[in-house]
Amino acid sequence: MEKMDSASIVSIFNSDDSAPEVLQAMKDISSLSGVLSDLGSHTFYQSPMEILRFLRIIQLINEEALGLDEKIENSETLYYRYRNRYSDPEFPTKKKIEQIVNILAKYNWISKHSRLIKMRDVGKRMMDVLIRLANDSLAYHMHDDIGRSLFQARRDAEISEAYDDQGISGGNKIASMIKNVADAIQLMEERELEMLADRNALPQLELIHELMKDLEGKLQERFRQFQTMEESLVLTELMQRGTAALAKGTNLSLGMITKYLKFTTMQNTPLSSTLNPEKVREFIVKMFDPPIESDVPNIYQLLSFMEQNQYEGEAMDGLWIPVKFAAPIPALAIDEALTYMEEYEPLTENIDEIDVDPEFETNVISQTDLDELMRETNWLLTKNMIETSKIEEFLEQHEETPLEEVIIKATSSEWSDAVNALTAISALVGNKKVTVEKSNQKNKLPTFNRNWEWMNDEDRVNIVRKRNTGQEKRNSE
Repeated sequence: MEKMDSASIVSIFNSDDSAPEVLQAMKDISSLSGVLSDLGSHTFYQSPMEILRFLRIIQLINEEALGLDEKIENSETLYYRYRNRYSDPEFPTKKKIEQIVNILAKYNWISKHSRLIKMRDVGKRMMDVLIRLANDSLAYHMHDDIGRSLFQARRDAEISEAYDDQGISGGNKIASMIKNVADAIQLMEERELEMLADRNALPQLELIHELMKDLEGKLQERFRQFQTMEESLVLTELMQRGTAALAKGTNLSLGMITKYLKFTTMQNTPLSSTLNPEKVREFIVKMFDPPIESDVPNIYQLLSFMEQNQYEGEAMDGLWIPVKFAAPIPALAIDEALTYMEEYEPLTENIDEIDVDPEFETNVISQTDLDELMRETNWLLTKNMIETSKIEEFLEQHEETPLEEVIIKATSSEWSDAVNALTAISALVGNKKVTVEKSNQKNKLPTFNRNWEWMNDEDRVNIVRKRNTGQEKRNSE
């Protein structure tokens, strides 16, 4: 694409005030305000449904001008076409449609002939503006608070591509894009606990992360359009702000996804009976100020998961804190305790010690047996962290089965169980207990009721096969 100089970009703010094209552009805006003002005086804008009916009417005129529908002879033709096209419980009357047609003709949006209503150029552009504004608003409001800011940031990038790259000013879209991303990041930080506590928030977090990566690419592409030294100096501050905001947002969304996935397995993860005090101390220290991309939860996030009412009376207003108050101690018990402490005498019986000479034994093990022992040890350590018993029990009965059938029948149709099952299958594959192979035949699997979808639908028919380790070992020998 040919790069245009910033001074040559078409903008009303850089043009001569007395230029005839500037005056004509302002007349177009004046016609838009005139149409809206006259419609308001006829109470067409008293409710959202009235506005929607007006947009439907100009859409019918727009479709006829584009050759997508038959000619419109007069307002009566427009009235019957509206009734045939839309299922409106309260159709606009013929008089109301005639009033709208007269207003559009008054401001030269359309021209009325004896047997034809024809759209003019200014009407085509102004109607496109209104319809596009309504569609953009609809797409904007279909997202939540965070999604709206990210959607607007993406629209800013797309408008910059459609206008700025073609030499027509679209406004300060790079600055607007960065501001919308910063607003989305602020909302993510404020709603982090809410999203982590929501068991169905993983798809939304993944979508936010993908939008962040997409916006990062679009922002870098915008910056590459400005190649001269002077333009790059003007954009230096914007580049720094945008890069910092996107890096923070990407790390924050990735960190939330990591924490979310870890929390789903935390409840079902078996704990060893031996605790490492140093690791526990390190974990507690990191909880006070974890890095953004860290999967270590802070204390507020950890306690927020205890407010989901898994136990009766747990989901009360306020913060969940495990506190037990001691019962009042009677005076007699205190007196007995003091007496016992004052009169306590430790036992001082002699301890008989027997000296025994230590006996040493030498065990010799081969390299092959040592390797086998190490593999088995690693496998036991893996099983302590990942629950694989359900998958193993299922494969004992079915030596080879499609991947989706293993996940659904061995666990359940919930997405959290699917994540845990895939983690268990990965562990079994890594320790050479099972293999996952592409299916040579397109198996027709039954339809399972599940609350999740495959990113690649072909993966569902992959064959999970239990490996015969004894036979493989004899073949290798």
